[in-house]
Amino acid sequence: MILTPESLRQVPASVARPSYDRKQLARGIVHLGIGSFHRAHQAIYTEAALDQGDLRWGTIGLSLRSSEISHRLSPQSGLYSVCMRGENEETTRIVGGIGPVLVVPQQPDAALQALAAAETHIVSLTVTEKAYLLGFDGKLDRQALAEQNQATLYELLGKALRLRQQRGLPGITLLSCDNLMGNGSKLTAAMATYLEDNDPELRRWFADHCRCPNSMVDRIVPAPTEADRDRAAQLLGLRDEAALITEPFTQWVIEDDFAGPRPAWERAGAQLVADVRPFETAKLRMLNGAHSALAYLGLERGHRFVHEAVSDSELRPVIERLMRGEAAATLIRGSGLDPDSYADALLRRFGNTKLPHRLAQIAQDGSQKIPQRWLASLAFHQQSGGECPALMTALAAWIRFLRERVIEIGDPRAEELAAFWREAGRSGIVAALVGPGGLFAAHWVASEAQMQTLTDKL
Repeated sequence: MILTPESLRQVPASVARPSYDRKQLARGIVHLGIGSFHRAHQAIYTEAALDQGDLRWGTIGLSLRSSEISHRLSPQSGLYSVCMRGENEETTRIVGGIGPVLVVPQQPDAALQALAAAETHIVSLTVTEKAYLLGFDGKLDRQALAEQNQATLYELLGKALRLRQQRGLPGITLLSCDNLMGNGSKLTAAMATYLEDNDPELRRWFADHCRCPNSMVDRIVPAPTEADRDRAAQLLGLRDEAALITEPFTQWVIEDDFAGPRPAWERAGAQLVADVRPFETAKLRMLNGAHSALAYLGLERGHRFVHEAVSDSELRPVIERLMRGEAAATLIRGSGLDPDSYADALLRRFGNTKLPHRLAQIAQDGSQKIPQRWLASLAFHQQSGGECPALMTALAAWIRFLRERVIEIGDPRAEELAAFWREAGRSGIVAALVGPGGLFAAHWVASEAQMQTLTDKL
């Protein structure tokens, strides 16, 4: 028997469940990219608002590509479980605020109507960095946009905004929750570019009536496995095909700049702030930067999971140097963060053996991640005359990865990056990537000495 509204009463009392009447939910949120991370992070914060009785904030999920999540959630009427698993603790709750889940290529009209509905106030996004189609300068890549053979988030949102304007509805908040520095600002600029090219009048309406606050999200959510679903069945006494596992830690920092009403996310611990930059800088450069370093260095050494790589006596000093020395020195003051305490907490989280997080999952889409995770720190230290042996070690591992495994594991520019190796070879690949005029020159240009250091590591 699977988890459904009818079978929910059979779940043990130790498992938390929705306290509200799901039939009374309005759908005030539409979420693009209804994957594991959203369902284990933002959806949990929204669940707290629903449990407090504010039933305006049910969520309609939209998948821009895959129908897998719809196939898992729809037979369960949107119900799923989240198990928070630490070294010495395990708690489970059932989430009820999501549904329906629409697959945009299969249900384009329904998706558009959801976005343009009067009750929709927030459109949140976890679509991964590559879906924004940003060039290496951080701006909308018009050529990449033109080459897409499926509807993009810009086309979908543009149509929805036009409908809202025509219907005399208020603007909405577009809330990016992806790991991009200044994610809301980048989304604002990219939408403005798209609308300027396609609907200049709507661009002005978008600027006047909509908001895209920056946000920072933090929670480790491994891709669920069959073993995770088996464990959920033991805990629930029912089969949950959409079950997730995550860590107990969670953080969400949001700039308090909304076009209209929002859920009381702060009741679940979200931080509403005037400026998210100090928080996102710490997270991207310390946590995400260390994660990516563990991925490329750990895979080379035959590890599969984060907890294995961070326990490797050869890798641990590199990761500690990266976090405590090189990344911590670049942080913006203002968050009240103590870098050493933060690093201690991150190492404990990385070492959680009850939460196997695959290195291959983290290694995906590196070309979209390393500018904000590594190159920004390298540029900072270059200006101040500092050295970054740990970051250079990690960057060299990624460059080696491009030659050996990038096509296997995946990157939106995998073919192009692999071709760089074939065409430039060992002697030229570093210059092609981070030399003057290189692919990443907008983020960091290595000196002659730094290019030689990287080449010597290949």
